[in-house]
This record gives sequence, structure tokens and C-alpha cells, in this order.
Amino acid sequence: MSGHRRLPQLHRPKESRLPSGKESSQPELRQWSHVLLATEDGQLYAWGHNGYSQLGNGSTNQGLSPVLVTANLTNKQIVQVSCGSHHSLALTHDGEVFAWGYNNCGQIGSGSTANQPYPRRVTGCLQGKSAVSISCGQTSSMSVCDNGEVFGWGYNGNGQLGIGNNGNQLAPSRVLALQGVCVQQLVCGYGHCLALSDEGVCYSWGSNTYGQLGTGNKSNQLSPVRIMTDKERVVEVAACHSTHTSAAKTQSGQVYMWGQCRGQSLLLPALTHFLSTDDVFAGFASPSVMWRLVSVEPDDFLTVAEALRKEFDSPETSDLKFSVEGKCIHVHKALLKIRCEHFRSMFRSQWTEDQQEVIEIGQFSFPVYRSFLQFLYTDTVDLPPEDAIGLLDLATSYCENRLKRLCQQIIKRGITVENAFTLLSAAIKYDAEDLEEFCFRFCVNHLTQVTQTQAFWQSDGAMLKDFISRASRCGAFKN
Repeated sequence: MSGHRRLPQLHRPKESRLPSGKESSQPELRQWSHVLLATEDGQLYAWGHNGYSQLGNGSTNQGLSPVLVTANLTNKQIVQVSCGSHHSLALTHDGEVFAWGYNNCGQIGSGSTANQPYPRRVTGCLQGKSAVSISCGQTSSMSVCDNGEVFGWGYNGNGQLGIGNNGNQLAPSRVLALQGVCVQQLVCGYGHCLALSDEGVCYSWGSNTYGQLGTGNKSNQLSPVRIMTDKERVVEVAACHSTHTSAAKTQSGQVYMWGQCRGQSLLLPALTHFLSTDDVFAGFASPSVMWRLVSVEPDDFLTVAEALRKEFDSPETSDLKFSVEGKCIHVHKALLKIRCEHFRSMFRSQWTEDQQEVIEIGQFSFPVYRSFLQFLYTDTVDLPPEDAIGLLDLATSYCENRLKRLCQQIIKRGITVENAFTLLSAAIKYDAEDLEEFCFRFCVNHLTQVTQTQAFWQSDGAMLKDFISRASRCGAFKN
């Protein structure tokens, strides 16, 4: 997730997993630990706490793994879901709203306060209308229709339904104060709501104990009031039903927050340094539950770097092969010319279209040369220190200074008493001064053990004399 978006505080069993082959399109995760998930093909899954049948399966047994919700949803394609504390909403592709679970305040919209064990279509004032979005407060429900009209039902003790009074509503009621306003986004906090019009105007209503309405005071509002009137056009509003925090983003990318923020009450929208409203809830809301619906979509797009990494040593797309120790490595001439001066010069001066497109390499081992070519595709090296010596030789021969530095880092990280003298010899041979000093110091610091290794005694006489002389000058043999 981008913008350091934090996951909800959700107690999910380890056994919980999405059924094989299903891709998540719109899951809704909430602190009260029941989960709704709509797949890309419109199926609905639920799991978690189920004391009021908020999973929609007719029982009150806790769901330990995702279970398909089918009751009353046959041939329905679910496109959006939302969770209250103990009730659930789902929106179909056809604009129908379904609700189920706890209904003590009428949050199911059925006209009564009887709990609803299975998904039930919300009708009443929504009959014949097409909803485009849904949102749950703690014990209230809201919906926006395709013409911008807003409807609310359920608990209204703080005026969170925006209908001008504080009486609970057992069926959908239209927010008449927004007549003439085309709402394009609506979000619910614990006991308040924010709405954004298609003209970029922000409205708030409901509970204001912590200043979450952004009106400059702590008075509840039974009807929508316009806020942020001195700011530029608003493009996004944010709230989460588990917190009393509000946020908004303006056209130029400025992010504001207000309400309960880390125990403080901000009565007016305060400018932040954030780039995303998600960061407000990650850093300042308590608990740090994200406000936005989680969307996990398949993404087969590859960046340039990912595409190059994927095509390394690919026989299907390559136009050139290297043969090393009888094994082939498939590459692309254009990329080699772009990435390496050695190949650019070789192809310019020697290569013709008539030549066979297989190049024999005898100077280096297969692991070394393959790692070098892979480096040209990935900018990374994965070799043991002993093979990195050979790659260091290649990097020196081909004047690849960055690769040379990477090899030195690998050797430094992998130095041991057993290979220290071998690595020192290689550093001297390949004129790697920094690596040479590092290996020399290691050998001096572990002198007794290094001088007992096979590599030490198998080195040539000139190398031994030079090492002993140099070690002596730095005081390695003083008592």
C-alpha cells in the first residue's frame, strides 16, 4: 500500500485465507473484527466475529475462514461492501443496497429493530433508485444515489443522519438539506459524516465532541453545514467509523486534518505535511485504522526494470548467445550495447550480421560470466566471495567500476580466516586498493590463524615475503 497506509487492527485467525483462484476487489476491514470481501467477479465472502449474524450466513457462530455469502444474492454482482460495528452493507452492480446483522437502531433499514440474519434488500425511499456508494457509521448507514441524493438510516442520536433531528430512522430517509447538491463522495466517522459535492464543496454533520466537523466549535449539527469555505477546491474527504478523525485533500494536493488527533481536539482543519489522507489515519487516528476500502487488484504491468529482469537468459526473445564451459546464456545485443562499453566497442568494430550469433568465452567461468550478464539486466550481484574474485577480475578487464565496487563489498562481507589470504592475493592482483587494505588488516588481526591455513602456505614466495614485510612494518610481530 502506498503512502505508508497501515493495516487495521484486526484479529484474524491464521486459518483465514481467500479461496483458491479468487482475486480481491473490494474488502472492507474494521476494528470490530468481522470482514467482508467482494471478489473481482462480484462474489461476496465474510469471516470473523458473528454474534449478530453480521456474516450473513444465518448463524451466530464465529467464522474462522472466508465463507461465500449467497442468501438472497443469487445472480447479484457485489461491487462494494462496508462494515459497521456489528452490521454489514453490500452494493450490487445494479445499484441495489443489501444490509444484515445487528439492528437495534434500525441500521438494517428494514422498518423494524429485529436483527437480520441474512442479506436483505434495503427498499423504502431507495426503491426505484440506483445507489452508487455505501458507508457505515458505528450503528448507522448511509447511501449515495447516482443523481447525488443522500439517504441515511439507523442511529441518529448525534444527528449523524443529517435529516434535521436526532431521532433514529428504521428505514432510509433523504438528507433534504443537501437538495440541489450532487454528492460524489460520502464517508462516515464514529458518529459524524463528511460529504463532498461534484463542485468540490465539503459538508459535515453529526457528532462534534472532538471538533470532527471542522466548524470551529464542539456543537453537534443535525443538518449538513459547509466547511473549509476559505480553502481551495476539495477533491477527497476521509473518515473512519472507529475514530472521531476527519481529513480532506485539496486540488493542489494539500492534506488537512481535524477532530481527535492523538488525543488532541482540532476544531478547524489544520494543514499537514502529508501527501495522502491515508497518512492522517496511520499517524494520528486512534486506533490507526485506515479509512479507505482496501483494494487488492491483480496487476500484470511490469516496469522497465522488472521486464528486463524477466527477460534475462530468455531463449524466446534473445538474439545472441554466449557459450561458457559448454553452457549457453541468452541475451539481447541492444541491451548489452546500451549497458556496457566493452560490448558497444566490440559490436561496433567486429560484429557483422553474417557472423554466427554465438560468442565463445574461455577466459571466465560460467557462474562468473552469467553473473556479469545478469548484472547488466538487474544492477545486482549474487555470488559467494570466492566466485566474486573471478567477477572482480572480469569487472577490472571490462572497466566496469560499479561492478568492481559491488564485488569488493561481497568479498568484504564474506571474508573468513580460511579465505582471507586468497582474497588478499586477488585484491592485489586486480589492483583493488581499498579491498587490499581491508583484507590485509583482517589477516593481521587474525595473524596466527591465517598463517596456519592452506591458502597462506600455498601462495608464492614473493607474495609471502611482501606480506611478512608489510605486517612487520605495522607491528604485527612485536611482543
